Amino acid sequence: MSLPSVTREIQLASRPVGRPVPENFRLAESALPELGDGQILVRNLFISVDPYMRGRMNDVKSYSAPFALDKALDGGAVGEVLASRSSQHKEGDVVVHSLGWREYAVVEGDAATTADTGLAPASAFLGALGMTGLTAYAGLLKVAAFAPGDAVFVSGAAGAVGSLVGQIAKAMGASRVIGSAGSPAKVARLLELGFDAAFDYHDGPVREQLEKAAGPNGIDVYFDNVGGEHLEAALSVLNVGGRVAMCGAIAQYNSTEPTPAPRNLMLAIGKQLTLKGFLVGGQRQHAAEFAGKMAGWLADGTVRYDETIVDGLENAPQAFMDLLDGANTGKMLVRLQG
Repeated sequence: MSLPSVTREIQLASRPVGRPVPENFRLAESALPELGDGQILVRNLFISVDPYMRGRMNDVKSYSAPFALDKALDGGAVGEVLASRSSQHKEGDVVVHSLGWREYAVVEGDAATTADTGLAPASAFLGALGMTGLTAYAGLLKVAAFAPGDAVFVSGAAGAVGSLVGQIAKAMGASRVIGSAGSPAKVARLLELGFDAAFDYHDGPVREQLEKAAGPNGIDVYFDNVGGEHLEAALSVLNVGGRVAMCGAIAQYNSTEPTPAPRNLMLAIGKQLTLKGFLVGGQRQHAAEFAGKMAGWLADGTVRYDETIVDGLENAPQAFMDLLDGANTGKMLVRLQG
C-alpha cells in the first residue's frame, strides 16, 4: 500500500472573540514530512474536542501554549500505525497521541502510547480509559480527597468527565451523588447511570435545586466543571471541611469580560473549605493506578460511558462549537473517514 504524502487538517484561521464561529477555522491540506528515526505515521481514527481548547485559541499566556494562527490545531487522537521507524510501535498498532485535528500525523514514537483494544474500543482511550477518565479519577480521589460516606455534587455531570466522576464516587462508597445537567434527557441519563439525584439547571436557581437534592445533610465534595452560579451554589451547600476540585468553568470560557468570583466566597473561611484547581497533566503519577481500576469497572459494568460522535474531519469545528453549547452527552469525538 502506498503511504500518504499529504494530510487534510483543521487550522485556526482567526482567534475567536467570545463564542467561536465557523470562520475561525479552515480546512486545509498540508504535506507530511518524511518519516525519521524513532517516528511513526498514524492514520487517525478518532480525534477529541475538549473545552480546554477554547482557552488555547486566545493569544494569552496560560498553562498550555496558544494555538498558532494558520497552523493545524492539536489535541488527543487515537489511530492506527501505518508505518514505523520506532522500536516502540509496529505497523497495525493502535496508539494514542496528541496530534489530532488532522487525518494523518507523523508522531515521535515515545510521544504515543499503545491502546489495548482488547479492553475497550479505540475511542474509549480518548474518554473513559484516557485523559478524561484520569481527570475524573484523580480529581475526585486525589484533589478532592474523597472518602467513603461523602456526599458528592458534580456539575456538567452528563459530560465526559462529570459522568465518570459520579459513577466513580458511587463505586467508592459515596453516601449520595448529585449531578446537574442541561436537559431533561441528560438528567434522565444520570439517573440511569446511578446518580441518586439530578436536576436541570435551566429549571430554576441552581442553589435552590441543589439544596433540595442534597437534603439536610448537605454535600462534602463538589467537582466543578462549570464555575459561575454552580460554584456559588455549592459553596452555600458544602458542609464544614468540604472540598472543591476545580476542573473547569465552561460557563465562562466564551466570556469577553472578566468574570466575577462567587459572591459568597467568604463562606470558605467559616466552613474551612478547600478549593483546589488542578490540571490532568499534574496527575500523571496516578495513571497506572487509574488504568487498573477503570479497566475493572468497565469490565464488570460498574462504570458505563457515553459518546457523542460526529463524522468527518470537516465537521470538527462544528463539533467543538456544539461541545461548548452542551450538545454532547458523554465524550464528544470526531470519527475520521478513509
